[in-house]
Amino acid sequence: MAGKKKSRPLLAGLVVLGLVATSGYLTLELRKQEEQGVTEVRNVGVLSGAGKQSGKPADASGDRWSRLESPARSVLRGADGQVRAVLTDGARTAKLTGPARTFAEPTSTASKVSTTDWVRLMPEPWTKGAEKRKWFKDWYAEYAGSEEDDLFAFAFQYVAGAPQQKDGQGVPYAGDANFGPLNTAGAEGGDLRLEQSDFYDYLGTPYPFRDGSVGTPEAVRARSLDCSGYIRMVLGYRARYPLMSSDKTGDGLPRTANGMARSREGVDVLKLTGVAAGNRPTAIDQLQPGDLVFFKLDARTGQRLDHVGMVLGHDTEGHLIFVSSREEVNGPTIGDVGGVSRLDGNGYYAKTLRSAKRL
Repeated sequence: MAGKKKSRPLLAGLVVLGLVATSGYLTLELRKQEEQGVTEVRNVGVLSGAGKQSGKPADASGDRWSRLESPARSVLRGADGQVRAVLTDGARTAKLTGPARTFAEPTSTASKVSTTDWVRLMPEPWTKGAEKRKWFKDWYAEYAGSEEDDLFAFAFQYVAGAPQQKDGQGVPYAGDANFGPLNTAGAEGGDLRLEQSDFYDYLGTPYPFRDGSVGTPEAVRARSLDCSGYIRMVLGYRARYPLMSSDKTGDGLPRTANGMARSREGVDVLKLTGVAAGNRPTAIDQLQPGDLVFFKLDARTGQRLDHVGMVLGHDTEGHLIFVSSREEVNGPTIGDVGGVSRLDGNGYYAKTLRSAKRL
């Protein structure tokens, strides 16, 4: 669900996803040179997964493990003292250090996130001492330094201008996504676009859930993902995190933002204490890339949380940025249309943040 309603222009999204040597490369002068409103996708093996995969584990002789709290987690550092991995107790998402990338959307925001963080899904939830277990050693040996698509690469395969990708059966599984169909029957001041577009609506194919139910796509919602449908596409369909068929049946990630926030999945990094303005969490320094963040945007939804996004990281100006699918941009974005995508400060989304979870 989104806040103020506004549709995007026909070419409303430029996404540049590239590797850079250092974040210092991104200067104000470079911003001035960007041609606004022209869609370009620079494929350097991150969007498509065609990049090289080193698959080389860290030098075990130089590894040093340590433990931190709030939340409880294990940190792997190399011989140079640099963080190589952060693994949180009870969570399957792991933050690894890899090649630098830049995420940008100049037609919607001046923000650029240049990061060496890669967020991946482990086969099991992390526990203290798991670095000694075979499953982790095998998994880390495969993904340490790898440029294979991670959660962020998946996420940016649905923003404006992202090229369509099809599976072996010809079904498009990635490419520029809408938020949802126009709300032609809506009252003035109501929602411009309809919610309830899940990942199988985008795919246009039925999806059998593990509880025996089947998600049936609606043709009018083809290539559409609402905020929670977008997260389910990235984490569930693409990264293979288990998915519930609704908020009440099955096991895994629930269907709605409210269901996700209140579920027992993962670890509550910022605990939900309520939905009122006074329940805005202040310890956002505990957030890390890949965390899910939950918002209370609309008084009409009562005690329900009504928007979800994923933390991307700090932009080149030091602001903490998230990505989500929004009605006012008609799809996934890190943009500022209808409210800047910052979790710090006192912008629209910063003030409506209520909780966060690490899956």
